[in-house]
Amino acid sequence: MIFVQNSVQTLYVYMKCFLGPLEQSKPWNTNGITGVSGFLKKLWKLYVNGISEEAPTKAELKTLHKTIKKITEDIERFSFNTSVSNFMICVNELTEQKCNKRSILEPLLVLVSPYAPHIAEELWEQLGHKESIATAPFPEFNETHLVEDNFNYPISFNGKTRFNIEMPLTLSAAEIEKLVMEAEQTQKYLEGKQPKKVIVVPKKIVNIVV
Repeated sequence: MIFVQNSVQTLYVYMKCFLGPLEQSKPWNTNGITGVSGFLKKLWKLYVNGISEEAPTKAELKTLHKTIKKITEDIERFSFNTSVSNFMICVNELTEQKCNKRSILEPLLVLVSPYAPHIAEELWEQLGHKESIATAPFPEFNETHLVEDNFNYPISFNGKTRFNIEMPLTLSAAEIEKLVMEAEQTQKYLEGKQPKKVIVVPKKIVNIVV
């Protein structure tokens, strides 16, 4: 029964969302069905290996709320095809994070439900809910979860980027310079030479002039 439901769901998502904008004609190409099927299978796997009641990580919250923001904007523009690509990115990130947190996966399921109602309803019931997912409130975007704490600084030598170092955004220019100069990779590229100048542009770049 679930196999039949998932097959119907794959075609539903493909025809309604994956083919392109609503106002445009949609050429039928069955190659796209494979992509939709893979996405739905990956979504399903997030829920079937047990759900944790642990608090979500910052990375997980960022992934969820980034998706809430994008899907909300897509719905307002009737851009349902771009929603599918946003969901794919979200599911890939949560899979990499090995996320199994209820506080992340339940809101995600509500987001997905207008696009994949059959699978969403089935998973919602498996999560222990007695009422339909259609009665659940739509998730709200919280901008605080998208505020970055760190910045991945490109480290350049004579204007040519050689590597990156992630550092807190709260650091001063002097603190950034100190950490960069102490880095093993920096010493490797200096080859024992003393830099003529170290140019630090907070939240942008560090350039070492040799």
